Amino acid sequence: MFRKSRLVLKYLKNKWFGLAIGFYLISGIYLLYITYSTPFLNIELEKINDNWTITDSYYKNWASKHKIVPGDIVLYVDNVKISNLSYISFDSAIRAAKEITIQKSDGRIVSIQIKNLDIPQQFYYLLIIPACYYFLTLFITIYLYSKRINQKLTNLLILFILSISLAYVSIGASGRLDNIGMIINRSSLLLCLVILLLFLKEYFLFLDIKWLFLKNIRNFFVLPFLAVAMSVFSIFYPSINPILSELILWLFFLLILLNLGILIVGFFKYKSSHLKLLLMSIIIPFLPFLFLYALPQIFVNEQLLSADICSLFLLLIPFSFIFTQLTERIFDMEYFISRLRYYFNFSFGFTIWLLIGLYLFADLSVSRMTEIFFFAFLSLMALFYIKERIDYRKRKILFSTKGDYIHRLYTTVESIGRVVKIEDLLEKFVQEVVVQLEMESVYVLTYDFQTHQVTLTNKSKEYTQHQIDEVLVERLGLGDIKKTDHFYIAFIHQDVNYKRILVVDHNKTIYLKDEELLWLELLLLYLNNFIENTKMVEELLNQLKHMKEADNRQLPWLNKLLWLRFEEEKYQLARELHDTILQEQLHIAREMDVLMHTKEKEEIPSKLIKLHEHMIISLNDLRGYCENLKPPLLDTLGLNAALEKLIQKIHKRANFVLIYTIDRLYLEDERLNLMIYRLFQELLNNALKHSYANTVEIHLLGTEEGFQILYSDDGVGCNIDDILLADSMGIQGMQERVQAFNGKFALDSKVGEGMTIRIQVSETQHTNPYTYKTLIQPTYMIRG
Repeated sequence: MFRKSRLVLKYLKNKWFGLAIGFYLISGIYLLYITYSTPFLNIELEKINDNWTITDSYYKNWASKHKIVPGDIVLYVDNVKISNLSYISFDSAIRAAKEITIQKSDGRIVSIQIKNLDIPQQFYYLLIIPACYYFLTLFITIYLYSKRINQKLTNLLILFILSISLAYVSIGASGRLDNIGMIINRSSLLLCLVILLLFLKEYFLFLDIKWLFLKNIRNFFVLPFLAVAMSVFSIFYPSINPILSELILWLFFLLILLNLGILIVGFFKYKSSHLKLLLMSIIIPFLPFLFLYALPQIFVNEQLLSADICSLFLLLIPFSFIFTQLTERIFDMEYFISRLRYYFNFSFGFTIWLLIGLYLFADLSVSRMTEIFFFAFLSLMALFYIKERIDYRKRKILFSTKGDYIHRLYTTVESIGRVVKIEDLLEKFVQEVVVQLEMESVYVLTYDFQTHQVTLTNKSKEYTQHQIDEVLVERLGLGDIKKTDHFYIAFIHQDVNYKRILVVDHNKTIYLKDEELLWLELLLLYLNNFIENTKMVEELLNQLKHMKEADNRQLPWLNKLLWLRFEEEKYQLARELHDTILQEQLHIAREMDVLMHTKEKEEIPSKLIKLHEHMIISLNDLRGYCENLKPPLLDTLGLNAALEKLIQKIHKRANFVLIYTIDRLYLEDERLNLMIYRLFQELLNNALKHSYANTVEIHLLGTEEGFQILYSDDGVGCNIDDILLADSMGIQGMQERVQAFNGKFALDSKVGEGMTIRIQVSETQHTNPYTYKTLIQPTYMIRG
């Protein structure tokens, strides 16, 4: 008996997604069918002199069109006498009907046939939009389940959005007093918030934040089951439906307050950016409902947008949860949000301009203006997206009869990038410009700041002298291309004494198109970088050459430095492998030798299983060493994904709370990504081995010129003089990495007061990077 029960539970645990989707599909299709089968009316009635008299109509435009006014008497609803309707005694309203028969004040009896499209508002807001939301939720749910990222949290998110979708889709059927619709609506309304409570608890654990709130959240699942039981009971005693609906709404309200309270208290206690983001994802969708409907209705008794429209924003809550929790784990959400913001700015501005024009030149109602606003706004958003995709796909031949500007840029950069001398570089550049722009008179000129003279740099060409404005030349900056009466002039490169400029003589007959100017501008940016790098290489080679000539022999200090560095790395790796992987392999070999000569055959399978587990552990350790030597995610998925995986590994081993922030960086030098990864690796490994901290914080923050890394812990700390002498925590290696990229490194620590490290690297060069002396000066302090 108990074995069968366990098998059933195991089957349900493994097949929960199929069962949930099956129930979602069956119940959702039924609810949408009920919603479509009968138009929703919501005509309020009052019993006067044994007659059910109309007092108000929810859809006033429709009522006005059919001349239905307060005071008309309802006789029949769908050919059923109104007094015979089961619900009319406790719910004085006609919720839904295909035909109603009324008696006018003058005694005339009128039958009115009703179709869904006769009332567009209810057709769209109670059927079309819920149906779209229903299928969108189904698609996203399947997509999330297929990714299987953070499986426990993702499963709860899936159940959360499914229950919200059912609560929304069931509004139409529940409003028509369909029994199944009311059961699903009431239970799913409470179920989604109970699942949210459970999600918050698991999310706190995921963030390594102590859960200080309710311990037995699973007991709250009694509430949706209670809602089901009471709704079934109301089928036999329908008079309790108003009381039951009021009770469900109060429970819903209390659960919302409970969830918000947990998030607010958690945020103010732990100051976690993740909790802040989660809190905002709940609050922001409420703002349109609050400011466009609720507050105007309360204070001026007139809403800016109807409740039907404003409630749509509340449906964004579950999807905002998905976006905030799965950012960069499924797709680059930050990229899509920035694109959406870009589309929004253009679409919203033009739509407002269009509505102003319609308001001035056309006599339209507020509801019609609202519909036009949403239609135009969403259409423009879609148009911008489609245009961007088409432009990207056609970018190689866009607006060009000559063909592929992007490909031409790549080939040109590849061609000039092979040159190692600056003179040859400029000569090759001029040749490429002549070929690509089909213009003969192209020159590179050098402007002397001291003499204010302009000389021809590329000697192979004859320069047709034109008067060049010195002010214009001095004002030219990186990326500037100016057009004058006789030529185009562009900035190439500048040092202390000279500025190199490009002159393209157009003779008032040839004009460069926007695409050609863009190609030239990008090429000039590449050329400026090439010249800088070439100068650095030339200076370094000259220094080495002079040193070699002075000694008349090889540079032993350089060879010795490189040799010692390689030997140090080899020794470190060998020691780590000897102490871990090699010992495991020797142990496995000894155990295998014992098994080969054992006479107890029954124990061989169990021992082989244990040996297999040891081998798997050893292989995982070996994989870890390989990842330390060259993180594979760094090249495939980028820096953020590699750091996330590193932090997840640290989480499993750490006994401290780790608080971290990782900004998305856009660095031109890809070597910085590896340096950042190594710094994170060294800092976190030091925290594991030496800090004995309760809380460790590490933040990677983008700056205007590069990035900074801020590390702090509340551990045992150390004496800075001891670090300088012993280098027991790898400080020397980290500082060397930072200084290699002209960065700044500062450390502050005292025994018993933790440690703070600040690293700042800029892609522009710094002449005075910090030295070891700055280790003594506290420059940045974060307390855990």
